[in-house]
Amino acid sequence: MLVEAELPKEASIPICPFPPIPNNCLYFYINDPVHIKKEGSNGFEKKAAALLVGPQTSRVNIEMGRQHLMVCVVFHPGGMHRLLHFPMHQMLDVDLNAADLFGSDIILLNEQLKNETSRMAIIGYIESFLIKKAAKLKESLPVDNALKELVKMDGNMTVEEMALLSCLSLRQFERQCKERIGLSPKFYSRLVRFSKAYRLKEKNIGISWGRIAASCGYFDQMHLIRDFKEFAGVNPTQIEEQWVQTPYRLQAGIKV
Repeated sequence: MLVEAELPKEASIPICPFPPIPNNCLYFYINDPVHIKKEGSNGFEKKAAALLVGPQTSRVNIEMGRQHLMVCVVFHPGGMHRLLHFPMHQMLDVDLNAADLFGSDIILLNEQLKNETSRMAIIGYIESFLIKKAAKLKESLPVDNALKELVKMDGNMTVEEMALLSCLSLRQFERQCKERIGLSPKFYSRLVRFSKAYRLKEKNIGISWGRIAASCGYFDQMHLIRDFKEFAGVNPTQIEEQWVQTPYRLQAGIKV
């Protein structure tokens, strides 16, 4: 996904709250860098031009530059583990400079992206890089397909159903989840459901929270509020107020 936004010179730079998402991602910040403040930290930290973000459990606040051009590569469940070849629980609430793992390849790619004006060419460079890396992917397992199905179902599957699809016992399934996505299956299910509710409200401000709770498979509205407080750090009403206070909204320019 390519996201682009230009902030007027007279406007102050906003601080945008971003709750955790169930995906592991590779981000490219092509123009201005971003600065991120994590929960419990003292200040904002400038991030690398190419950033690998593992499983997250809490909200971060992001300060974007005036010329924001970002490409986000979203991995299927287990995809980043298959690419990096190490347990994803080691990346819990961690982001890494992609150059530390991919070396000169990512440094060259960053230079290509900065010197390119065509948005489709930018995506083409990133796809070529990933296709080259895909030759060394670890094999996909049934557990990966079970987690994909969970995402399709917006988190509304039982652990027993997922373990059955994975052809594993409950204990084996939970162990492989920790290795491949860095989270327990129950926690991951909650995060997938919350993410669906958050996106639904963000795109349809007029929908009531009660209707969203029902649409996303929550037992009731209180369970949705509990997840908002845990993952977004605020209740649903407060997150709406933060959206209104944000001077501009990011627009997705190209999705592939």
